[in-house]
Amino acid sequence: MELKKKALFNENGDIEVNKRRMINGNTTNLNDFNNMKYKWVSDWYRQAMNNFWIPEEINMNQDIKDYRLLSKAERTAYDKILSFLIFLDSLQTANLPNVGEYITANEVNLCLTIQAFQEALHSQSYSYMLDTICAPQEREDILYQWKNDEKLLNRNKFIGDLYNDFQEHKDAATLVRMMIANYILEGIYFYSGFMFFYNLGRNGKMPGSVQEIRYINRDENTHLWLFRNILLELQKEEPELFDEEKKEIYRDMIRQGVEEEIKWGEYAIGNEIEGLTPKMIHDYVKYLGNLRSQGIGLGILYEGYEEEPKSMEWVLRYANANMIKTDFFEARSSAYAKSSALVDDL
Repeated sequence: MELKKKALFNENGDIEVNKRRMINGNTTNLNDFNNMKYKWVSDWYRQAMNNFWIPEEINMNQDIKDYRLLSKAERTAYDKILSFLIFLDSLQTANLPNVGEYITANEVNLCLTIQAFQEALHSQSYSYMLDTICAPQEREDILYQWKNDEKLLNRNKFIGDLYNDFQEHKDAATLVRMMIANYILEGIYFYSGFMFFYNLGRNGKMPGSVQEIRYINRDENTHLWLFRNILLELQKEEPELFDEEKKEIYRDMIRQGVEEEIKWGEYAIGNEIEGLTPKMIHDYVKYLGNLRSQGIGLGILYEGYEEEPKSMEWVLRYANANMIKTDFFEARSSAYAKSSALVDDL
């Protein structure tokens, strides 16, 4: 299917809500908060705006001491996973405007704009973490570790190449594959990376880093929910993009993402970190793969991994920025930078 880039100024655009489409619509680009076709956007927008926070508000004094006391395995994993997360968020910040050029539902573009801002904030947060705990040369070494670590470079390339493909091929099928890649990044790669930091937290280490990750995790919950909903709306509006042959392509993408993440966990985290084993990582990542696949109607990919592993139940407790379980539609802002967290039940 040909994909049409929307006009920026379109005086002949449709103003009727029922004519609005996720892609290939005839949008005016007018931001009308009272007339939305996709009703879920209103809740998403408010939640995302309530999530506002500032990285430098989090105290990192204990982390300065703890970082030097981490075991060799812990410090290696900290550096590699942080380098990976920095690159992913930087890639997200750069790519989201490309997505928005072809989304013709103005209310969804509002969400993409907020997400791009938050991804930039996450990059700032990681930089703040490094600036606080590292000497300048150490910071540079971690920031650009993917230049010298072939396995880390390959991790980045899996998503990066799919994003680049959309730069070269502006068709609807390539757009959906890029969105699936985004969904994998947000829903598997980030979550697996966050898990390492939460394990440090439950061992009483790096509390500032853990709190930074909690706030980032809270944002990523909304980003995951956004792309899940975009994909579900596309299934209704453009069913030919989700025929059985294409669904199997998307399943294979998620499977590859899972397998890549398991291999990365075994490499970056290994088997010498208190509280984590390769089996725990394997079980958790396959569970995440099932959760994400089911979330967009692709079914179970890994039999026997339908439930959250008992050994990993602590992750969700740490993932909540306020240590309070809440449902998305019941979430309320308690204060700026302390908005209630969206629990990942997608």
